[in-house]
Amino acid sequence: MLTIRKSQDRGHADHGWLKSHHSFSFAGYMDPKHMGWGNLRVINEDTITPGAGFGTHGHRDMEIISYVLQGELAHRDTMGNVKAIPPGDVQRMSAGRGVQHSEFNHADNATTHFLQIWIEPNVKGIQPSYEQKSFAESEKRGTLRLVASPDGAQDSVTIHADAALYAGLLDGDESATLALNPARKSYVHLVSGALEVNGTALSTGDAALIENESALTLRHGKQAEVLVFDLAA
Repeated sequence: MLTIRKSQDRGHADHGWLKSHHSFSFAGYMDPKHMGWGNLRVINEDTITPGAGFGTHGHRDMEIISYVLQGELAHRDTMGNVKAIPPGDVQRMSAGRGVQHSEFNHADNATTHFLQIWIEPNVKGIQPSYEQKSFAESEKRGTLRLVASPDGAQDSVTIHADAALYAGLLDGDESATLALNPARKSYVHLVSGALEVNGTALSTGDAALIENESALTLRHGKQAEVLVFDLAA
């Protein structure tokens, strides 16, 4: 079964320096029908104005992934990491028993556009940790590239969660398929462009919530960038 969540149906917050779209309930946006999907808890599409950002704040027992689309995200945390995250990089922070960090756009005249993703861990109270890897466009072109997994397979970042994340770029005749376990859940988030998911059309910001399916087919992309999650039910 496939259920479409349209981009315009997401929660929205405008704080001036930050504009955010919430796929699931978050902060001031509360919708009991959209509290998460499987162990996927948060997908926030955030745009930060030049010279602004999130001040130091804390997290605990959550796997947090940042996926930058435009500009650059400056990260600093209490583990001693001071990093710049450009488009193409996947950053993973395991909050574990507790970590504090900040995220800023230090550019003078460019916005930072990124996805903030939270996945519930399958182990709690671990030592906080950080990982960041770059994935070239060529690795994602016409396929689904594994970028996060529980065991770091295919040189993906390692998450402490029963989940996997794939990224793909599809245009024209390009297509991609993925075998699914019907006992698990899947989630397709169309970052940009247009794409057909198992024959159903999606536009920028749309998502497909999938369960009881054995295969995923992505085709008829129009400059599409897509994320696919394999999730514990």
